[in-house]
Amino acid sequence: MSDSGYEIVITTDRTMMSNHHGKEFLGFMATGPAIGVPHWLWMWIAAPKMKVDSEGKPVQAPYGLRKVEAKLIDDGFRAAIIDPDHLGKHLNSMKVLMIGHHDFFAYGPPSSEWWMVTGKEPVNRESFIKFMNSPIIKKAKEKGVRIIVGGPAAWQWLWELDRWKEWGVDTVVDGEAERVISGLVQKALDGEPLPDYIYVGPHNSPSIDEIPVIKGASVNGLVEIMRGCPRGCKFCSVTLRPLRFLPLDHILQEIDVNLRAGVKGVILHSEDVLLYHADGVKPRPEPLFKLHEAVAKKVPGHIAWAHASLAAIKYAEENHKIISKIMGDILHEKQDFLGVEVGIETGSVRLAKIIMPAKSAPYPPEKWPEVVEDAFAIMHENRIVPAATLILGLPEETPDDVVKTAELLDRLRPYRSLIVPMFFVPMGALKNMDWFRRTALRPEHIDVMMKTLEHSLYWAEDLISNVYLKEAHLAPVRFALKLFLSVVKKKASKLRPLVESIIEGKISPAEIEKKGETAVTA
Repeated sequence: MSDSGYEIVITTDRTMMSNHHGKEFLGFMATGPAIGVPHWLWMWIAAPKMKVDSEGKPVQAPYGLRKVEAKLIDDGFRAAIIDPDHLGKHLNSMKVLMIGHHDFFAYGPPSSEWWMVTGKEPVNRESFIKFMNSPIIKKAKEKGVRIIVGGPAAWQWLWELDRWKEWGVDTVVDGEAERVISGLVQKALDGEPLPDYIYVGPHNSPSIDEIPVIKGASVNGLVEIMRGCPRGCKFCSVTLRPLRFLPLDHILQEIDVNLRAGVKGVILHSEDVLLYHADGVKPRPEPLFKLHEAVAKKVPGHIAWAHASLAAIKYAEENHKIISKIMGDILHEKQDFLGVEVGIETGSVRLAKIIMPAKSAPYPPEKWPEVVEDAFAIMHENRIVPAATLILGLPEETPDDVVKTAELLDRLRPYRSLIVPMFFVPMGALKNMDWFRRTALRPEHIDVMMKTLEHSLYWAEDLISNVYLKEAHLAPVRFALKLFLSVVKKKASKLRPLVESIIEGKISPAEIEKKGETAVTA
């Protein structure tokens, strides 16, 4: 057994420690159960292993872990991110084990929805539990290693108190960690008592100067350009964070780190990329053109956006032609398309006013369905491919609200996109509300779910063959996904009679537990 001397080891399970064949969207397959193909094949598609060096350090690692690693190194600690298969190499020196994740127990969307609908645990939950039950974790605890966990899904440990105790987790850090992590680690190294839970609120969020530059490459070149969001949607925890813009020099430094590791592309990360140095919720052309020109000049590969708001897309194009100029003048010769995640959430004006009144800003909430459709048309015309989300079961939702969402989906059919429905999970300002559960499904919900399935199947084959996975070296992944799609299409046709019976009221929502589960998973 080699011993590098790293006293602080940072890691996560395989569903996170992967670059997903260089295609970020493939990683979302880990949020569902393995359906139609063997479990090993599902994992190979969603989360293949990455290259590591002789110490087990991965060539790419999740961005959040890279930030923690960078902060600890800057503060003088011997810390490194280690692939989960290579933790044994550092057992002799390890004193603190830090574990991060986006969805530890699959309680977040969309994992929780697939779990409730199919009755099968998602592979990310299975993978994480298997990791925590592995011999190396048990040996670390026997040796006295302190375990600290955190990340966007830190809140999920409050729903798994038995496992928290069983696995010997010392501290859960919930929130941005830069200001608190070094002091906590020092206490762990000194053998001092650690707090069970640390919540980092807005008052303790790091300033721009306290956010470090990553030291190693991030998964698929993801680089943060800003933190926080000004829209204040009640279901979102990001709105609780103050808005901060990373300087262009900071962004380019992190891109250089990725380039040196051989990562040729970049994912610009923000809750709304088009609000980089915006005037409130109104995108400004100058900073966006400057950002994309600088990144395009430096990066030889593709550029993607992590998230963008539909209102910002509409405003940016209709007022400043920002979308067409970025995709035309700046990126036209570089790439055929640009991928992004967007949030539709609901097609109901009434519900939008209650839950997300600023989601449509600078347009009024009454215009929300129009904003959505206009933004989809703009993206379609400019070769931007969105992966969109809906939320079913929002507090105060009525059947008519769901019908309005279904009607909006019909209008979105002509636009190239993937649309994923999610069940409401209590987060943000709504964290004390009830979860939406399968027993609460109404015929209207099933209608929306079937429409999103049909929409995504309609566009998926084109995206797989002609847009997203057309590279020659991805032919095996393309074949496996087409195999999966063929299975889904067959299952969808078998589901149709059941779904129609539910929509027509011949089967009550309560009977889904008895009759629906076998049909959904058959």
